Amino acid sequence: MTDYAAPVEDMRFVLDRIVGLDRIAALPGYEDVSADLVDAVLEEAAKLAGEVLAPLNQVGDRERCRYENGVVRMPTGFRAAYDQYRDGGWNGLPFDPDYGGQGLPWAVAFAVQEMWQAANLSFGLCPLLNQGAVELLQSHGTPEQKAAYLPKLISGEWTGTMNLTEPQAGSDLSAVRCRAEPQPDGSYRIRGQKIFITYGEHDLATNIVHMTLARLPDAPPGTRGISLFLVPKFMVGEDGEPGPRNDVRCVSVEHKLGIHASPTCVMSFGDDDGAVGYLVGQENRGLAAMFTMMNNARLSVGLEGVAIADRAYQQARTYAFERVQGQSVGQDGGEPGPIIGHPDVRRMLLTMKASTEAARALTYFAAWQLDLAKRAPTEAARADARALADLLTPVVKAWCTDLGCEVASTGIQVHGGMGFVEETGAAQHLRDARICPIYEGTNGIQAADLVFRKVGRDDGAAALGFIETMADFDMPLSRQSGDDIAVIRLRLAAGVNALREATQWVAATVPSNPVAAAAAAGPYLKMFGMVAGGYMMARAAAEAASMIADGGTVTGFLAGKLATARFYADHFLAQAQGLIVPVTAGHHAVVSLADSQF
Repeated sequence: MTDYAAPVEDMRFVLDRIVGLDRIAALPGYEDVSADLVDAVLEEAAKLAGEVLAPLNQVGDRERCRYENGVVRMPTGFRAAYDQYRDGGWNGLPFDPDYGGQGLPWAVAFAVQEMWQAANLSFGLCPLLNQGAVELLQSHGTPEQKAAYLPKLISGEWTGTMNLTEPQAGSDLSAVRCRAEPQPDGSYRIRGQKIFITYGEHDLATNIVHMTLARLPDAPPGTRGISLFLVPKFMVGEDGEPGPRNDVRCVSVEHKLGIHASPTCVMSFGDDDGAVGYLVGQENRGLAAMFTMMNNARLSVGLEGVAIADRAYQQARTYAFERVQGQSVGQDGGEPGPIIGHPDVRRMLLTMKASTEAARALTYFAAWQLDLAKRAPTEAARADARALADLLTPVVKAWCTDLGCEVASTGIQVHGGMGFVEETGAAQHLRDARICPIYEGTNGIQAADLVFRKVGRDDGAAALGFIETMADFDMPLSRQSGDDIAVIRLRLAAGVNALREATQWVAATVPSNPVAAAAAAGPYLKMFGMVAGGYMMARAAAEAASMIADGGTVTGFLAGKLATARFYADHFLAQAQGLIVPVTAGHHAVVSLADSQF
């Protein structure tokens, strides 16, 4: 497997030129976020990712985590790597300094998280779930819960999980049956079973805090009757340290297609006296509270798609320069050369590179909206950012994870037959990536969320507002980049017009024909991601062209950014208009085919 080197130059470019470090530093509480600080954070994170986590990726895939008598043992090297990660303070990057966090922006934290996920996706899933638990407690926990649990969750000494799914429920949380019985001391006894619990049991931390959905005895049916409870693996004593074992345990781990080193657990609550849990938020309002954790996780899973795409691209790029085979088209004699000379290999690599860079920029931009939603100086600005973050969350989650799978698959194709051989490591990227479109609500659920909750609910106001922002983007021509910029402008305008037409159709169709809107949801989300990614690449091209013009020299990175943006415009944005028919008319066959005809 090829070594991983974090794409720090592109990360810096997106943070500085697309998000804007100056805009970040202008927010209250972020005044000390300088370019030098961000550079130092990225460089140090890149060392840990490349030198410590990445070498364990194939080790974890081969050894897998092991379930032994109720205990999950992590593969060789994982505990030492986690200790180094925790002791370096990496877990607390974006969190409240009052509880031991470093208070850095989410946009910066996402760049660092990308490194963990790209270097070792199985490892990176542990801090991802912990991050969501912290966000949930910060938003909905009592002062006592925050004081008892946040410092050690933020430090990484303890880790958190999300316990939603049950065997009979799947994604339908209205079917949750796990029970919570009130106790005289104000606690609850939790009984039931949860499945697919990522890092539900492991030997990396001294305690695990399970955020768990359950029903009270008098709860109404459906999602209106779900409450949220904090259930620690070990009870926490008055000294703040883990004490007696709680009545919650892992009873098995799943054997999966990929992410072999990430324990996916079946958790049993209350086999004996009942697991002690504490209500988080209000009774019967647990799902609303849990969505704080779920929405955080959805953006982070989208980031996983970006990360695994970049890892697969790096490996394919290295192989294309090393693998000698045949003469390229137009070569007149001479020795065979590396396959990077073949136009179709170059097309595949550019497809991988362009889609990854577009997805990265869109994901960091969405994370930036989280920062604005929390720290913008006016309530109107915070509300606008929250609305845009909500709109982009299902797009980032679904579009980026679909791209992650496509890029990893293309990486195998670049390798040819060697990509199908496990020793190269190319196949692992695809196996690992395949869970991401399923995590945190399948991508079909994300598409339905976009259509019904994010577009249909406000008659498309938020979506159309973002579309007009994209339409108004100005790309000045310059002597050095005029042809490329002109083409990108043309393709972006056509893509935005197609997305506007599709959005207007969706907004009108949701109330009048919800079945048709549901059938169109997948193609519509794909179009939205494709155009939004094109907008990010257009902005990147404009910034690169401006920097070239200002400096008078063409650096390899800036010229490559401009060429990659042109490729995206020609090969991705040009597809947006072709999705109009699947969005507006594709539902006819979907609903007309009889069940017996499938």
